[in-house]
Amino acid sequence: MEILTKRDVEVRKNELISRVKDGAIFIYPTDTIYGIGCDATNGIAIQKLRELKKRPIDKALSVWAPNKKWIEENCDISSDNAKEYLPLLPGKYTLLIPLKNKKAIAKNVAPSKEFLGVRLPNHWFNSFINDLEVPIITTSVNKSSEPFMTSIDDLDPRIGNYVDFIISVGEIKNKPSKIVNCKTKQIINR
Repeated sequence: MEILTKRDVEVRKNELISRVKDGAIFIYPTDTIYGIGCDATNGIAIQKLRELKKRPIDKALSVWAPNKKWIEENCDISSDNAKEYLPLLPGKYTLLIPLKNKKAIAKNVAPSKEFLGVRLPNHWFNSFINDLEVPIITTSVNKSSEPFMTSIDDLDPRIGNYVDFIISVGEIKNKPSKIVNCKTKQIINR
């Protein structure tokens, strides 16, 4: 496991993009908590991530979209009030939006493929995801239903031993994103 800084990401951006596209599983900072993910179009990497987190296949994963244009092209923002909530992004929200382009993500991201949890954090790491040009899986760094990571010091070795790299920015003491169900207009604090 390699630990990288923001500067490392800037200097080695092209190399890291190649690694992610080749199936790397990695830990990264967001505007809420640390996340763990991989290329959301790579079904093999997603399966490895699910196994690592012990996340059942019937539980959908969310994605960090490269930008708002990707959301507009691949999600149905005209239905279920999604257009009303899109201005919340970038920000500390996960929008549940109907997915219109089922080929935009691997099949094992969201089993029903009806709705997709979409994030666009307000964070410097957005530029990396934008340059990657595909969404990444975004989920908390923990085994399912266990406490999430706030710094490298509390990284569960059952996860840390299997990630390709970590982008560390020190301690992040926030809460997970709020989930907005665009259809019901319900906001869920976690």
